[in-house]
Amino acid sequence: MARTLLQRYWDIPNGTECHRKAYASTSISGVLGLIASAYSIALKPPDSFLEGVARTGRYTFTAAAIGAIFGIASCVSAKVPEKSDDLLNYFIGGCAGGLTLGARTHSYGVGAAACAYMGMTAALVKMGQLEGWKVFAEPRV
Repeated sequence: MARTLLQRYWDIPNGTECHRKAYASTSISGVLGLIASAYSIALKPPDSFLEGVARTGRYTFTAAAIGAIFGIASCVSAKVPEKSDDLLNYFIGGCAGGLTLGARTHSYGVGAAACAYMGMTAALVKMGQLEGWKVFAEPRV
């Protein structure tokens, strides 16, 4: 499932069809937020059902918002320069997502740190995708 979601994101050319790119990044991050909320509920059980629903929504919708902002910012910034596969576009998208997290937590420090870390991570992932890095080796049969 994760490979399908990521493939849907990478199949869309940069700087084109920003609504589809934003939808794909929102789907990916929403699933990650749902997984994080499942761990949160399993490791620290809520006192009531409503508290569990609220915690699930908080994690899921925050992650989905970060993904949506990342998808929109990286796609719109790819339309501005001549090179649409520029690493700066992904840094801008990651930084925008990090600033969204800072706004959600009401913390300038979290926003600045998340901007730097998420921007660098997004740029490194794009660099790896462009250069054909292998994260997991293919099994030898």
